[in-house]
Amino acid sequence: MTDGRADPLLTVDKLTMRFGGLVAVNDLSFVARRGDITALIGPNGAGKTTVFNCITGFYKPSCGRIALAFPVPATLDRIDALTGTGERWATHDGGGLFLLERMPDFQIAAKARIARTFQNIRLFSGMTVLENLIVAQHNPLMRASGFSLLGLFGSGSYVAAERAAVERAAHWLERIDIVDRADDSAGELPYGDQRRLEIARAMCTDPVLLCLDEPAAGLNPRESAQLNSLLRAIRDEDKTSILLIEHDMSVVMEISDHVVVLEYGTKIADGPPAEIRNDPKVIAAYLGVEDEEVQQAEAEVGI
Repeated sequence: MTDGRADPLLTVDKLTMRFGGLVAVNDLSFVARRGDITALIGPNGAGKTTVFNCITGFYKPSCGRIALAFPVPATLDRIDALTGTGERWATHDGGGLFLLERMPDFQIAAKARIARTFQNIRLFSGMTVLENLIVAQHNPLMRASGFSLLGLFGSGSYVAAERAAVERAAHWLERIDIVDRADDSAGELPYGDQRRLEIARAMCTDPVLLCLDEPAAGLNPRESAQLNSLLRAIRDEDKTSILLIEHDMSVVMEISDHVVVLEYGTKIADGPPAEIRNDPKVIAAYLGVEDEEVQQAEAEVGI
C-alpha cells in the first residue's frame, strides 16, 4: 500500500444508471482510495459491470458524479466547484481533477489515466505477445511522431519513444514471467498467461487506476495465486490503485483493502474485508435469502 492510501482517488457520488424503466444502479456512492485494492462485489445482475462502464466512459450515467483526482485528492467542495464551471477537468501538478461522467472513454484513458480489462479476454490474438504490449503505447508513440510520418523517417524523438516502449514492454514480460514467449502469438498462450498479459498491457499505459473485470475468472488455484501476487505488486511497487469486480471470494478477501457490495444496483455494505465477510446483509444477498433467514440458510449449506 502507498503512504497516501487514506487519500480519495475515485469518488462516486449518487450514481444512477437507468435503461428505460430498469434502474441498473441506484444512488450509489463510494470512494476508492489511493494505494488500495478496492473490490466491487455482489450477486449476478447486481450492477457491477454497469458501474465499471460508467467509470470508464462506455455509458453516460443518468445522474450522479464520478470524479478522479491525482496527485492532490479532491474534496466534495472542489468537485462542486468544477461541476459548476461546466468543464470536464482542471489540470494541475502533473495530474488534475476529472469529472468522468462528462468525458468520453478515450479521454478517460488518456487524460484521467484509467486503464481497464474486460471479463472476456480482448488481446490481439494474431499479434505477438511483445506487439500486444507495444501497441498499448501507441499514444506516446504517436505524439513522438508529431502525428505525421516522422516515425517512418527515423526522427530522434520517435526513435527514443520507440526504444522506451520496447523497454517498458520487456519490463512487463519479465514481471509476468513470459519473456520466452515474447515472439509467440498472444492467442497461443495458456489461459492464465493471457489473463496476466492483458493486465500487463493495461499497465503499459501507466494508469493511476486499473479497473479489472473478473480477472480471476477461469483460473485454477496456481494461476489465482500468481494473479494475487501480481496485483499486490502493482499496488505496492507500481503505486497503482486497483478497482476490481470479482466473484472469487478467496481472491477478494485475500488481496482487497476495501470492499463495496451491491445488490440489485444498490449498495448494501462498504468496508474492510473482515467486516464484509461477516455482514448478515452480504451473506443474505449471496445466499438469496432474507436477512432474518441467514442463520438457517448457513446451517443448511454448512457455512
